[in-house]
Amino acid sequence: MSPFPEEWRPEAAAIEAVLTVATDPVPVGLLAELLEVPVERADEVCEALRLAYEEEERGFELVRVAGGYRLQSHPAYRGYVERFILDDAPHRLSPAALETLAIVAYKQPISRSQVAAIRGVNSEGVLRLLALRGYVEPVGRDDGPGLAILFGTTTTFLERLGLDSLADLPALDGFVPDAGIVEGLEKALRAGPEE
Repeated sequence: MSPFPEEWRPEAAAIEAVLTVATDPVPVGLLAELLEVPVERADEVCEALRLAYEEEERGFELVRVAGGYRLQSHPAYRGYVERFILDDAPHRLSPAALETLAIVAYKQPISRSQVAAIRGVNSEGVLRLLALRGYVEPVGRDDGPGLAILFGTTTTFLERLGLDSLADLPALDGFVPDAGIVEGLEKALRAGPEE
């Protein structure tokens, strides 16, 4: 027998969809707002989902933690999850992640907005991925307005690159054209097509 009424199925599916992409526990108030239902109803649907997963002996569970709900692997399968996470299979980084990592490595400490200004695109998700992989971490706060979090590389970054310290990073001179060439390129680009 189903642990919740049939009319709750769309709400249950929506909660599952949100929780599968959430990186942090999602407060029940936010779930209620997204579903446009009272908080009590969202809480009841979450509890019904929790019971359904438990009854079905799923490999994951719905837990209430840190003031919200999240999906997590079931403790009974901890050994499998640990082997998966600790597997030495190489984790490839996308070109955007490599570019962001290079910017942090050479410009650290650096804020999200500074990385975005250099790259020309929002880099928040990429920085989050790099932090999850252990390559960058918060190293302080900017003194300016907003006290932005500053990021730097980690010892894992040095280990993966086989470097003893950041001083061992290759010099950028060989990769960046000198100021005269950059100025010439800027003038050519601003001039536009000849008439």
